[in-house]
Amino acid sequence: MDTRTTQCCIAGGGPAGIMLGFLLARAGVDVIVLEKHADFFRDFRGDTIHPSTLEIVYELGLIDDFLRVPHQEARIAQGQVGTETVTIIDFSRLPTHCKFLALMPQWDFLNFMNERAKRYPNFHLEMNAEAGDVLVENGRVCGLAVSTPTGHLEIRADLVVGADGRSSTVRAKAGLASRDFGTPIDVLWMRVSRRPEDPDVPLGRVDTGKILVMLNRGDYWQCAYVIRKGALEDIRARGIDAFRADIAALVPAMQNRVGELGSWDDIKLLTVKIDRLHRWYRDGLLCIGDAAHAMSPIGGVGINLAIQDAVAAANALARRFGRGPIGVAPLAAVQRRREWPTKMTQRLQVFVQHRVLERVLASDRPMRPAWPIRLLDRIPMLRAIPAYVVGVGFRPEHVRTPEAFTVPR
Repeated sequence: MDTRTTQCCIAGGGPAGIMLGFLLARAGVDVIVLEKHADFFRDFRGDTIHPSTLEIVYELGLIDDFLRVPHQEARIAQGQVGTETVTIIDFSRLPTHCKFLALMPQWDFLNFMNERAKRYPNFHLEMNAEAGDVLVENGRVCGLAVSTPTGHLEIRADLVVGADGRSSTVRAKAGLASRDFGTPIDVLWMRVSRRPEDPDVPLGRVDTGKILVMLNRGDYWQCAYVIRKGALEDIRARGIDAFRADIAALVPAMQNRVGELGSWDDIKLLTVKIDRLHRWYRDGLLCIGDAAHAMSPIGGVGINLAIQDAVAAANALARRFGRGPIGVAPLAAVQRRREWPTKMTQRLQVFVQHRVLERVLASDRPMRPAWPIRLLDRIPMLRAIPAYVVGVGFRPEHVRTPEAFTVPR
């Protein structure tokens, strides 16, 4: 079996893994990032780049190039409850350089960060490389067993990072236990074409027993239809025509477009999950992003929390490489830093799921905006509160790592 050595081996080429690899390589650390797929193209992934992430890109001096990548910008968010349309979020009041939500395919974000990371000679991205078992010596994780199209290899590393998502192989093989908070909902993702007369802003549609979120993706709407947990088979049993009719009843303007949903193959199930590791680390290993804490799609904050984890990990660990083994103390410090904002966000998501979404799905009465929503609509300055929670979050991170190499921008 071939063996390679590096200072940091990161399992998972998603937002957390690529961002951490970029920041560590920028700081002079030798990094290998493993991505099990051949490319980044996966539909219906988190495509919202929040102001907190845009602030990180700004601090890295990359924002001008980044905003040249095709995207849409949402400065407000609205909801239609019953027949009433209300404005509930206004990002323009945020204390960030980019006062908007950027809607961009995740593969474009990952390709952008990868292209910048490759300018550092010590950044190595291995595609078609799937992390398997963790390698352990004297009780300490010292690397990963990796499967590739050409065979198996071992990667020995001073630190292994699990950033391989909510179904993380690394955290399972490392024996890290999690707490599942349970969710009453799942989400069906789909695309419906967008027309010039359609609104520009993200829009939530809520009516008797139905919830639909529509994200502007230029020439189409990326739609999230919220259902009761485990209800997909019942929905399918009613037939695709009945499902199309439900969407058209919720959004009458879609009446002539729901036929684009030709079959159930055009509708993807996202099984919603909220969990969190009790301990994010063991000697020689750290988990971040969804591998440490799976998030609900509420607010679209999962990608941004993952990136915040990556920044915090880089800030805490970059200068420790090359000074002997990295002990558990700095890994525990990363968890302490990121656990509180994670807990706060998950508690808020659990509250919304049970107190709002579950009740709407069970309702058989006409919907009207609740009084807090009416207050946000009537008093514009109050919209900055949900904008901050969604767009910036609890305890945002800032880039503190040095740039060891000067590379062309």
